[in-house]
Amino acid sequence: MKTFSASHKTVFVVDHCPYMAESCRQQVEYDMLTKTRAQGIIPLAPVSKSLWTCAVECSMEYCRILFDIYPFKKLVNYIVSDSEFHFLNTWSQEDQNVQELMSALAAVGPPNPREDPECCSILHGLVAAVESLCKITEYQHEARTTLMDNAEHVTNKGRIICITNAKSDTHVRMLEDCVQETIQEHNKLAAGSDRLMQIQQCELVLIHTYPLGDDTLVSDRPRKEISPVLTSEVHSVRAGRHLAGKLNILVQQHFDLASTTITNIPMKEEQHANTSANYDVELLHHKDAHLEFIRSGELHPPGSASRDSSLKETVTLKWCTPRTNSVELHFCTGAFRISPVDVNSRPSSCLTNFLLNGRSVLLEQPRKSGSKVISHMLSSHGGEIFLHVLSSTRSTLEDPPSISEGCGGRVTDYRITDFGEFMRENRLTPFPEPKQIDAPTRAPLERAKDQLERHTRYWPMIISQTTIFNMQAVVPLASLIVKESLTEEDVLTCQKTIYNLVDMERKNDPLPISTVGTRGKGPKRDEQYRIMWNELETLVRAHINSTERHQRVLDCIVACRSKPPEEEERKKRGRKREEKEDKSEKNGKDVEPDKTWQESERLKGVLECEKEELAEAEIIKDSPDSPEPLNKKPRLAIEETPPVEKAKGPVSLLAMWTSRINTANSRKHQEFVGRLNSVNNKAELYQHLKEENGKDTHENGKASR
Repeated sequence: MKTFSASHKTVFVVDHCPYMAESCRQQVEYDMLTKTRAQGIIPLAPVSKSLWTCAVECSMEYCRILFDIYPFKKLVNYIVSDSEFHFLNTWSQEDQNVQELMSALAAVGPPNPREDPECCSILHGLVAAVESLCKITEYQHEARTTLMDNAEHVTNKGRIICITNAKSDTHVRMLEDCVQETIQEHNKLAAGSDRLMQIQQCELVLIHTYPLGDDTLVSDRPRKEISPVLTSEVHSVRAGRHLAGKLNILVQQHFDLASTTITNIPMKEEQHANTSANYDVELLHHKDAHLEFIRSGELHPPGSASRDSSLKETVTLKWCTPRTNSVELHFCTGAFRISPVDVNSRPSSCLTNFLLNGRSVLLEQPRKSGSKVISHMLSSHGGEIFLHVLSSTRSTLEDPPSISEGCGGRVTDYRITDFGEFMRENRLTPFPEPKQIDAPTRAPLERAKDQLERHTRYWPMIISQTTIFNMQAVVPLASLIVKESLTEEDVLTCQKTIYNLVDMERKNDPLPISTVGTRGKGPKRDEQYRIMWNELETLVRAHINSTERHQRVLDCIVACRSKPPEEEERKKRGRKREEKEDKSEKNGKDVEPDKTWQESERLKGVLECEKEELAEAEIIKDSPDSPEPLNKKPRLAIEETPPVEKAKGPVSLLAMWTSRINTANSRKHQEFVGRLNSVNNKAELYQHLKEENGKDTHENGKASR
């Protein structure tokens, strides 16, 4: 269907009855323009415009803005109503210009206050407006010709803007009823004609204007649906600048326009040629020029303000130094025609002439801090001025950004390789038409969506957030569990993978646990396997609702994780031993003085006991009636103790560690025969000499050499 919105056709109906000749009572001082005035000359009294003049000027500004921004496909039909209706132009594209309308309005002239008010009515113009909406425009005719047999699919919508001086709310309702009845009648006529089109939708905008100082007799009313074809809204506005502001707001609402104010424009003063002042110029354009602000959430950046009304807001952009070399300019993402709001003001005229001379101006967003951001540019092409939207973000023509600069911050361990494999497994390809049309199969697109959903139920994006996807041993299970259905062979493969993991845990094999952002050696081996089993169970649980075989894989994991009591006890003892060793290593420096002191005291006590035992052994040995003492294996404590003179002061950590190593090494070799047969750790040498020479080798308790 070829859709033409209500903005395609706009009919202006302006009341030309005698009461429109009344003054609007907004005075204009025009004698102030005289620079020199002789003394004694009384200045001229101010003048005021009529309601008709205000209505014509405001409607012409509406049309001027529309023609500036939309030179094509947005058409206006202007009608004047008094004792009869007067068409000032047609739907033809040649008539869509302000000069044509101004010439026609000059021919009509102002209202005649002496004319009989009973003979004049705005109804004549409203009936003519409905009749005009039924007529076919050039663009509609082209669309109907293109569609040929489907010409009825071309829509016909329009808008009627009526400026009048209504008497009351009842008068307004009467005007709405008249438009509704006229639409019904003309739709019947258009149904049987090839040159007319039925109206599918009509928007009626009634503007009641009245002089300043008077009380309004008509109340405002928002848009209301009168019938499925007709909607109506009422605006009660004072004449003069208030009416101009209302029409300015309406043209923005009707044609999706937005306002931008250019600030800090340097201009030389007429009185002082060597000085300059800064001025502001407000421009209207399509609202898509602010699309970047909407996407970034900065629709109203610092400096944006509301002008004249809370309904009309403008975005403020700051003037930058003009650029003349177009090669240096940034690339733009859009260009939109502009129209100055106050076209006759000196700042607007100077800016327009400056741009039409081939100059370009960059515009920046005003910011309280940070570097400036150039977001727009003003430049002319073919005698028309455009507002260019410059891309303030990374250009699509540049190299792609690093993945570490994404939304996740500077993350460098994304699973890029795995993601590439994931893309290959889920790529879309053309699917041939099924041979059996009635086959109860799902569409290929739906099956592809389901597969993508299954593959992404659990898929960590970062290497440090996963363990099982970093293990080659888990690949068979991870690739099979995402399938829609499993075979018995698939279940066996998954179970075999689980048993391999159990075997790895029994062998205490290391796991690829990431230690990024952690201090120390990372989690214990048991903790690593606990993390691995938890993640594996999470992956499988995400797919247990698929089939019964998926549940069997989960049952296998749960069964393998529940260890027998003796295995748990062994693991518990191992964990305690590791914790004790780690604790001693961690707190070794803190408790070293206390430990050294305690060890020294213990060694002193052991040495005192050994001295007493040696003394008693000597006494017993020297007595003639005492039997020969038994040969005993020396105590390890004697071997571990350092010399007495070294135990008097604090024992160093090196001495303690050396003693511990010597003790451990003594258990690993066969003891000397002499040391085994020694008494009190003293062995008799050359015992054969005692038998041959009959000499006693012991003298005063000392062995002879």
